Amino acid sequence: MDPLTIAAITLTTIPTAVTLGYGVLCWVAPFKTCKRCVGTGQTTTRFLRRPRACRRCDRGMRLRTGRRVYNVVHRLRAEAHR
Repeated sequence: MDPLTIAAITLTTIPTAVTLGYGVLCWVAPFKTCKRCVGTGQTTTRFLRRPRACRRCDRGMRLRTGRRVYNVVHRLRAEAHR
């Protein structure tokens, strides 16, 4: 095989594997821990350091971006077939 063929195969295989791996991850574990509250569901106020509910997640877990995209596409397809 010449180097161009090997490069072309590599440049198509690696992104495909990464995309499929992320898709499987979104299917198996659709939620991830929130970065702002570190999974506790609470943050502190800026001045008094009082605990309050996290605005981003409400319970410590957030829906992954890939899963959110899948849900929107799935909903649009379901509405189109009605």
